[in-house]
Amino acid sequence: MSDSKRMAVQTRFRPVQRYVWSGIAAIALTLITATSSKVFAAETTIVIEGCSLFDSESATLVPDQTVVVRGSTIIHVAGKNNIPEIPADAVRIDGRGKYALPGFIDAHVHVVHVLDYAHVTGDELLPLYLAAGVTAVRSTGDEVVAATLVARFAAAHPEFCPRVFTCSPLLDADPPIHRDIGRAITDPLLVPELFDDLERWDITTVKIYAGTSRPVGRAVIEESHRRGLFVTAHLGRYSAQDAVMDGVDGLEHIWSVFNYVIPPEIKNQPGHRGRLSLNSPVCESLVTELAQRKVFVDPTLAVFRNMILLPDVAGIHDHPDNALVPKRLREFWPVYLRRTGCPQGGSLEDRQLEFAKYLELTGKLYRAGVPLLVGTDSPEPQVTPGFALHQEMEMLVQSGLPPAAVLKAATLTNATVLGEHERCGSISEGKVADILLLSKNPLDDIRHTRSLELIMHHGIMCQPQALLERVPSE
Repeated sequence: MSDSKRMAVQTRFRPVQRYVWSGIAAIALTLITATSSKVFAAETTIVIEGCSLFDSESATLVPDQTVVVRGSTIIHVAGKNNIPEIPADAVRIDGRGKYALPGFIDAHVHVVHVLDYAHVTGDELLPLYLAAGVTAVRSTGDEVVAATLVARFAAAHPEFCPRVFTCSPLLDADPPIHRDIGRAITDPLLVPELFDDLERWDITTVKIYAGTSRPVGRAVIEESHRRGLFVTAHLGRYSAQDAVMDGVDGLEHIWSVFNYVIPPEIKNQPGHRGRLSLNSPVCESLVTELAQRKVFVDPTLAVFRNMILLPDVAGIHDHPDNALVPKRLREFWPVYLRRTGCPQGGSLEDRQLEFAKYLELTGKLYRAGVPLLVGTDSPEPQVTPGFALHQEMEMLVQSGLPPAAVLKAATLTNATVLGEHERCGSISEGKVADILLLSKNPLDDIRHTRSLELIMHHGIMCQPQALLERVPSE
């Protein structure tokens, strides 16, 4: 990765000015601002003593560690022989036999899209993320005003909301594929003007969508880097080979790799996707290029299994996680599946073989050194906010990643693409106190990430059940 590209990944854009585009938005922002005057996590000292700590830098467990938090900041991490003097009024938590992890980050969610059709607002689902140990989320394409309102609401309520990082609308052809969250841009010369508009909002990511042509895509990549923004792509018309050559920082969905290693001569053969060889020269070449250029790939296996390929399979359509969302959304999911033509891919056997290929390709990317993210595409059908991240981590292990590598990706790597690696992503002195305490070792079994006993967000202690009770049932 070039120095300029690395700066684009690690530097967050800070807007000079924000504009509200409607009277309704202005009223909502006034209400949110009024609530943000509350003081959270005052200078209380919290001490977690004797825990096994997951070091996301080295992807190892460090035994018998004590973590000291003051307010919203981690101020000390050390072994038992280097524990500082603890104030008498500190809150002490017995961490013996427990496992401390950084808060998880979901690198691919929507806080407006899908929900708008189900008459659900993004704020209603935010406690679900935190209840699952997800302390931050990256929106990867929403209507920018509405997403900004959700992000500001979350910032005002860290006691039950994760931090929300926002994205541009989906930059697409005319008309956009998703008219609720897409924005048409067909002339490369108009890209700087578009960014002049987008920079008024505190976005961290720019997203190229499936209808974008190469000339426009290249212009978007160049302008994103000029302004210090991370640019990712859900590819369609713009090929993976071209986007990587043009300097894209990330690719969304395993499709954005898989679809560009299929030989043209087999594309019309039934079931070809599940029988594709991933050892072909074109596949090897693309994987090597992704690894050499350190392009981040976010497979989002959860949405392919749960929505696109296997939504009708027992254990998926009736997974207990699905019952956690409001009834409005749960009842809309089957409608949206029909509307989008899911399941896609032919017979059940063909669909199962295709998904197995996605797992195989994900493992191949990891072994080649391609940096992987952990994202879900929540709240697409049967991709439950927060809890789908645990499913995603399980599928990454099925793909061949060690649990430690998955945990590092879900914490520090995800923080890096947000430009937040110096503030979160690891349990380190000076970082924000986003900490999970588990009762079981996730390195023994990745499913143990669900053994959450305590969630700390910005130094505020939260109980998973209490957070779930904040989610509307209807």
